[in-house]
Amino acid sequence: MTIQYLKEKLPNGMTVVSAKLPGMESVSLGIWVKVGGRYEKKEKAGISHFLEHLLFKGTEKRSCADLKQAIEGIGGSFNAFTGEEFTCYLVKVLGKYLPISIEILSDMIFHATLPEEEIEKERMVILEEIKMEMDMPMHFVNELLNTLLWPKHPLGMELAGTPETVRAMRRTDLVDYRNFYYHPKNLFVIACGAVHQRHLVEGVKKHVSRVPGKRPSSFMEVGPRPPKASAKLVFKKTAQTHLALGLPGLKRDHPDQYALSLLNVVLGGNMSSRLFHEVRENRGLAYEIGSHLCRFHDTGAFVINAGVDAKKAPESIKVILGELEKVKSEEISQSELRRAKEYYIGQLLLALEDTSDHMLWMGESLVTLGRTVHPSEAVKKVGGIKAGELKEVARRLFRHDVLQFAAIGPQNEKERRRIKRILLG
Repeated sequence: MTIQYLKEKLPNGMTVVSAKLPGMESVSLGIWVKVGGRYEKKEKAGISHFLEHLLFKGTEKRSCADLKQAIEGIGGSFNAFTGEEFTCYLVKVLGKYLPISIEILSDMIFHATLPEEEIEKERMVILEEIKMEMDMPMHFVNELLNTLLWPKHPLGMELAGTPETVRAMRRTDLVDYRNFYYHPKNLFVIACGAVHQRHLVEGVKKHVSRVPGKRPSSFMEVGPRPPKASAKLVFKKTAQTHLALGLPGLKRDHPDQYALSLLNVVLGGNMSSRLFHEVRENRGLAYEIGSHLCRFHDTGAFVINAGVDAKKAPESIKVILGELEKVKSEEISQSELRRAKEYYIGQLLLALEDTSDHMLWMGESLVTLGRTVHPSEAVKKVGGIKAGELKEVARRLFRHDVLQFAAIGPQNEKERRRIKRILLG
């Protein structure tokens, strides 16, 4: 790809990056903050997410309605999300509206008033959000799995927090948290689409040049040894058993990350994958099954999710474990490897045609790795992967002694013991 990523660091430490995409009318702008769930203490779990909600509730010169109308009134979209290692505030507008978008996001970041009455209203909203997620077994089972993959660590905590931590949050906690983390050395401005780097930098300087920088943030790293194999099965009267099987993966910049990405495609990344074919198509055990990767600065995970007939959960687990053993013992064929590469590359390049997805690609790598990974780099590395590398990664990672398993379903005690014997021996 011929797209250039242009980067400039301002005197106060804020990083500004842009990518001009030819032929685009839109621009996607994001202000990324290097703070998220893994930066939180246990008693403040969910504070990053709580603060993200509150920045939309008004500033010193704009009400909540003013902020939304300023973007939606020019045909744009407005959103934010909180992850484990970052928080992102983003808009997508026509290119000519980039200046007002910079102003709106900067106003929210630096001048949100966090009024007490809005904190109380949003507290109730977040408590309902937590209830909603707990009522969704396919989502909540992954929260359970995280507690096993990263026990007694912030990565194992829920991003939205718990009802107890959300109820205990006070305005002083939120103000102190924002003042500590929301400063130029912790902020990254990313724009993609109909944008010129000079105009972007000028717009950012206009609104943040006088804001002083502080020390960059840090977090507690994950220990070198993964936890021993374990299983957590929660009884719930559901029509299906929702299961999540996790294994320690690789950190973001690990040399084998692209081999693991291809292994993920082969096993559960699409409808042509082995798990989909064997568990759903051949045996009819599940409607939905797939795998995905979690990647962080210093750790990662390979996760398989499925919703299966409750009575057939043991059989489903055996089949899944069997597929993991196969990729450890046998090299995949050249045709399967070629299809996996084409799928990975095709999905990446198709996604990057959208200015929002491209901005998210740039921002995530910049905030977590300190550099923007160009798509051509990923394409080149994926193209050079050999079948033997996938087998070697599988042998190294897919170990029974570190397998973690979570499930939510109507299994009785006898059935739960049977499932644990299959998993843990």
